Amino acid sequence: MDIKALSSYCLSKKSSLEDYPFGHDVLVIKVTSKMFALIAYHNNQLTISLKCDPFIAENLRQQYSSITPGYHLNKNHWNTILIDDSIPELELFTMIDHSYDLVFKGLKKSEKDAINQQ
Repeated sequence: MDIKALSSYCLSKKSSLEDYPFGHDVLVIKVTSKMFALIAYHNNQLTISLKCDPFIAENLRQQYSSITPGYHLNKNHWNTILIDDSIPELELFTMIDHSYDLVFKGLKKSEKDAINQQ
């Protein structure tokens, strides 16, 4: 998987948009104003950081060596995933969906209503 495939899938989510608040080399994908994915190169390796339920986050870290606590993020609620083909694409997409859903649930009611009306 490459950066284009990752960003395309993230941007296919309702009301998602890309932003570069940390510089041109760190792509942040948001739903409205809240980040749900951060795509970057760390040590010349593609990574994606995703929000995750803490219990699920820990299970994923135990299951995959390519998943670590969120790099420069809340380590209980974020995982950083090294994109090295060790995780099946479908599972990675499921993690992106989970991150989006968690962030969406935390939006204001008015923001959720506006998105649902699209």
